[in-house]
Order: sequence, then structure tokens, then C-alpha cells
Amino acid sequence: MKRASVLLLATTMLSVTVLNGCTKQEEKAASTPSEPESVVSQPGVLPITKEKTTLKVLVTGRPNIDFPTSSATKWVEDQTNVHVEWQVAPEGAEAQAKLNVVLASGDYPDVIMNFGVSNTQQLSNGKQGIFIPLNKLIEKYGVEIKKVFTKFRTVKEDITSSDGNIYSLPRVAECYQCSMGQKLWLYKPWLDKLNLKVPTTPEELYLVLKAFKEKDPNGNGKADEIPLSGSIGGDHTTIDEFLMNAFVLNSVSGTGGGFSITDGQHMYVNNGKIEASFVQPGWKEGLKYLNKLYTEKLLDQQSLTQNLKQLKALGENPKEVILGATSALGIGTFTQYGGPSGRWKDYVAVAPLKGPSGVQITPYNPNSTFTGEFIVTKAAKHPDVAVRWADFMYNDDVTWKLQKGEEGLNWRKPQPGEIGANGKPAVFTQLAPIAEEKSNNNWYQRGLFATDDAQRYTSTVDPKAPKPQAVILYEATKNQYEPYQQKADTIIPTLFMDVDQSKQVVDYSNSIGAYVGESMARFVTGDLNIDKDWDAYIKQLNTLNLPKLLAIYQTAYEAKKKK
Repeated sequence: MKRASVLLLATTMLSVTVLNGCTKQEEKAASTPSEPESVVSQPGVLPITKEKTTLKVLVTGRPNIDFPTSSATKWVEDQTNVHVEWQVAPEGAEAQAKLNVVLASGDYPDVIMNFGVSNTQQLSNGKQGIFIPLNKLIEKYGVEIKKVFTKFRTVKEDITSSDGNIYSLPRVAECYQCSMGQKLWLYKPWLDKLNLKVPTTPEELYLVLKAFKEKDPNGNGKADEIPLSGSIGGDHTTIDEFLMNAFVLNSVSGTGGGFSITDGQHMYVNNGKIEASFVQPGWKEGLKYLNKLYTEKLLDQQSLTQNLKQLKALGENPKEVILGATSALGIGTFTQYGGPSGRWKDYVAVAPLKGPSGVQITPYNPNSTFTGEFIVTKAAKHPDVAVRWADFMYNDDVTWKLQKGEEGLNWRKPQPGEIGANGKPAVFTQLAPIAEEKSNNNWYQRGLFATDDAQRYTSTVDPKAPKPQAVILYEATKNQYEPYQQKADTIIPTLFMDVDQSKQVVDYSNSIGAYVGESMARFVTGDLNIDKDWDAYIKQLNTLNLPKLLAIYQTAYEAKKKK
């Protein structure tokens, strides 16, 4: 994640005149092209073109948006003088299928928007001349884009391909608590009842879990407590997350649902060399620890197979509390945040445990840059108009208008004295869900934007209501996890690979990930002996081309660093 200052000011919505940023002199300049061959006004000046100009835009749809008829679309056209002929693709897997058909047909739109086009596709189509490099256009017209590059320091690096070209513009959605998502949550009332402290080492956690199992902390006279559980689906709920970080850096990203090593998961940089966490001596020691918990039934025997719904059922057991601890991004993952049981209030975050060799680390996942969101193709007659149109969307106030909806319907300005979730004067009050199908007054999660974490905490909150989950997660991340944040030079950056490299990565990582996941389960349950079978495990990984996979990542990493 990228650190940033507050994005939105208390006076959020400006008049059209202020939004345009045009003084009378600027309005005069707006009608004069900056260069004879260009149809656009000077950088940052609205409207973008003097004469109505059309862009053909292929966009991924969303249920609440009808792009041609949306009032937000009309507003954008009024501001920019750019008319859009929309080609709307379905959401989900069908969107990629539609994109593949379009690229294969040779009948390209001017702009491809919100498809999350992969880095490999960008590089491949860029080299073929289908996607045009945007570097010079950004340098000439990117007033707001350059602000994004300054504010979010790694964005430019994230979107620059290995050949030095920028083929797409991103959406940026900062999420501080997500950037350090591997958290452990313990049920504090049980600790208090048993006169135990929050654990700081794997051994201390073992003793806490043992007490949870043996000393009836829920007081019902039954041995029904589940000291520690997890699931194969959900945000950071798999059993290796959090716990393995006391033994080796276990860098993973996104939601669970199986063991995957694509996109550099379970890998890190060590003195310039990319290494896999699951072959390190620390991984072996971590497996022994997990096996100990499993064997003594301190780790839920269903953790390796149950889904997120089943985990949440444990957290919201209808009678007594039975779940002592679990790893998860947040409390709403395994309990019903704000629910009638109130249990979500009583789970506390545990800082990274300090392992036997001194390892104590919080993996850091800088995933706020979503690449491949805005691409200009060779079909565009006016690529300068396209980049100016993209630049317009990055403006803070334009972002507010397009992503928050209409004032008075979706939100209102705060009353004097109203406070946001961050304890500061509120910026707005939410009135209705933004993504309502009936509203059709916004482009929520579509288009381009660069929003920082401050927006998560600026909505009005009821001081009598429980602390918002976003604030709970922010405070836990700041106090328990950031002090141990992974060093920047150990993080694998966004990499661009060619088609052959990408295909090999997918093939190798699928087979390796499946094997490592299966082996982890067998080591933890005792089906494989960690000491006796470890060498065979490493040998099989080599047979599955782990050295070749690491070499491909290394090549792409070094190319990225040289550009």
C-alpha cells in the first residue's frame, strides 16, 4: 500500500466553474489548441476539446450503471466536451472473454477501460503496436496523473513495463489495514478469566491455546472450546498465515482458498535474490509447530478443509462462545460485525510472534495499484483526447462526483460538530448505498481514481455507536503490525513478463502450489513425517521446476530494476 495524505477536503463538491479550473483567461486558452496538430485544449483546462469529440470506449459493466444514460456520464460530457460511444462487456469471466474476442478481431475501440488487463497482455500487445505507449502523452498532458505519481510513490513503477513503456493507467485504492492483512485475533474475555497475557511468542501462544482447551473458559462444563481455527477461504484465514511469520517470511496476498504461488505469493527478495518461503529451514520448523498444535487438538481439525461460512459459524456459535482464536484480516471475517451477539467487540489483535530464531515480521502487500485499467489502442484517432479524458477523472473533485454519487441522494454535507470515524470533523454523511441499481447517477468502482485511506474514515459516525470496524482495523494495524513491517527491499514489485514467461509461470506455479498445499496438510496432520520426508519434498519441488520458476521471476525482477 502507498502512504498518502488526506485526499478530500471538507468542502468536497465544487461548482462547475471551479471544477473546470478555468479563469476567463484560461477559458480563452481552452479554445486554442496547445499545438497546431492537436485538438485538445492546454493541459488541465476544460473543456478538453472545443468541438465535440467522440471516443469509443470498451468498458466492463456494473449492475448499477447504465453508462449511456447515467447522469454521471452526461455530467462528464458536459465538462469535457467528449462524447463516448460505449461498448459494455459483462462482469466477471465473461469480460475477459469479450476482451479476447475484441483483441483477436482487429476491430479495436479507442480505449479499453476497467478490464484489469494483465501485465503480460499489456507488454505483448504493446510490442505489437496494438496498445500505444502513454509516456509522452502523460508527460505533456498528465496534470492530475503526475499528482498521482507524486502522492502514491510506487504507482509509476508499478505501471511501467520492463521495456520502459507505460501501456495502461491504473485505479489506485489505498487500504492500509489490507496492506498488513495477516492478523491473529484472540478472545480477550477468556484471557482475562484465565489470568493470561496476550502471547508474544509461539510457545506463549501454545500455552494460551492449551489453557483454552483444558480450563473451560466459556464456563459451560463442556470441553467444547476450539482454541484455534482457520479456513481455506477468506481474507488471510489459512493456517499458515500469521503463524508461519514467526519462523519465515510468508508473504501472501488476497483471499485464501488454496495454496497458490502466482504473482509472487510465498516469495520474497533476499539480498537481490528471489526466494521461496516454503523451502526454507524456517518453513520446516513452522510445520513442526503447526503439527504440534494439530496433534494436541489445539488447532481445529477442520481448519484444512472448512470454508469461510463454516468458520464464521464457529465465531457466531448460537449459545456459548467456542472460538478462542483465528487468523483473519478483520473481525468481520469470522464474526458478524455489529451483530446481536456482540462478540466481535471482544476479539483483540495479536502482534507478530517472535520466533525461536528471532524472526518477527509483518508481511507487507502493496496491492493498492490496480493495473491495466485504461489502455489506448492504435485505433484511437485522438490519443491525446483519451489521455486528457483519463487525466480529468483523476481530479479529486471529479473522483468524488463519479464515485460518491449525487449530493442529497447518496450523501450530504456534514452538520456543524459532526465527527468522522477518524475523530476529525466529518467530510460527508452517507445517505444511501452508492451502488443502488435504481440511482444510475455514478460510476462507482468504474472509470479511474486514486483514493487514499483517509476516505475510509471521513464519513459521519454516531458517537454512541460502536467503534467502526475500519477504525478497529486501522488501530490494530498501526499499533500491533506496522512496527514489524516487512522491509521494502524484500518485496517483489509488480513484474511484467512476456507471453512465454507468463505461460511457464502459470504452468509451474499451479503444479508447485498444489503440491506444496497438499504437502503442508500432510505434514501438519502427520501423514508425512517432517524430518524423514523433508528431503523428498524438496526433491519433488525441484522436479516440478521450482528452480526454473524462481529463475523466471529473477529475470523479470532484474529487468524491472534496470529499466
